[in-house]
Amino acid sequence: MTQPLVLTSYTTVNACGRGLDETLRALRSDKSGLRPCDFEHVGLDTYIGRVEAVENCPLDDDLRGFDCRNNRLAQMALQTDGFADAVERAANRHGPERIAVIMGTSTSGIGEGEAAYRMRASPDDELPQSFNFTATQDFYSLPRFVRQYLKLTGPSMTVSAACASSSKVFADAWQWIEAGLCDAAVVGGVDSLCLLTLRGFHSLELLSSGPCRPNDVNRSGLSIGEAAGFALIERPAAPEPDSIALFGYGESSDAYHMSAPHPEGKGAYMAMRAALARAGLESSDIDYINLHGTGSKANDRVEGNAIFRIFEQSVPTSSTKGWTGHALGAAGITEAVISCLCLREGFIPRNLFLENLDLDILSAVQESTIDRPLQRVLSNSFGFGGNNASLVLGRVS
Repeated sequence: MTQPLVLTSYTTVNACGRGLDETLRALRSDKSGLRPCDFEHVGLDTYIGRVEAVENCPLDDDLRGFDCRNNRLAQMALQTDGFADAVERAANRHGPERIAVIMGTSTSGIGEGEAAYRMRASPDDELPQSFNFTATQDFYSLPRFVRQYLKLTGPSMTVSAACASSSKVFADAWQWIEAGLCDAAVVGGVDSLCLLTLRGFHSLELLSSGPCRPNDVNRSGLSIGEAAGFALIERPAAPEPDSIALFGYGESSDAYHMSAPHPEGKGAYMAMRAALARAGLESSDIDYINLHGTGSKANDRVEGNAIFRIFEQSVPTSSTKGWTGHALGAAGITEAVISCLCLREGFIPRNLFLENLDLDILSAVQESTIDRPLQRVLSNSFGFGGNNASLVLGRVS
């Protein structure tokens, strides 16, 4: 087993609040961040996970050219939980050229593009000169912005693999550090609310009219959310005991359908197996599984049954999307950070809004919160196009 990568610092901004403390408080008090859709003029009968005050948080003056909702969310997270300070200390240790930036997103700043199209007087008009595609909507806008904000000069890239995007960044960082391309990495992801995702998922008939209810027999779909999250990961010579680290990852591709999972969960099964193998762990070593758990009929059942093939009902599971909504390209980092909070604080959050468990779901879904010391947690992220990623996070002995 390769020495794990320590998460020196981590942070999240999501519908539950800004930072670790507000997120933890929401998880502990069963306070969901979901609310009736009030985003722009979308006019859909659904609930969303909207981050407060994004509209009132413009970018710093020297980065104003990157201004869009997505990068505003990124800046909010970079300014939270002392994350930027932790990166600065790491840059002093390694050198700014030895810290990579690997970001996940599924839509980047497409909201700026949507607004630009609406500004045209007629469909034949060109987009307004004020629209800066490269700095906002381009998929590389996010890592470019993060690098400049943190004053880093190491290698960087964007991962856009649907809802697995910001879980897969951990795998890429692991490989880059192993290959000697960098000594540390800032990984994470950001996705912001936009008309494309809200109306797109509505057209697929996948939006819930109330707060999403993953694993409930009466679940009816997703609640779309937005979030930003980051982690600084590095491999110190002597990790401090009880520090939280990435022990392994697993990736797979169903290659089954553009928007539906393999009905037998083959990709999910392969990703979880690969994560355990890379971490050198058995199924009995996992104390909790943070589910992808979107609230759609097919996804919840397929994931639960894939988990049962490996763990049977020996490991507690829950979805935390009832708090945050489904943050799409930022779901992986959001739930990885929540998993870190569970490890740090010693608890397993219940599956919020679960009233009647769907008995076709075979994993051990938790209907109430459990206080218990945890050593290893598995976090799942599965996306359109058959993109699957599983992370094993845990405490260093």
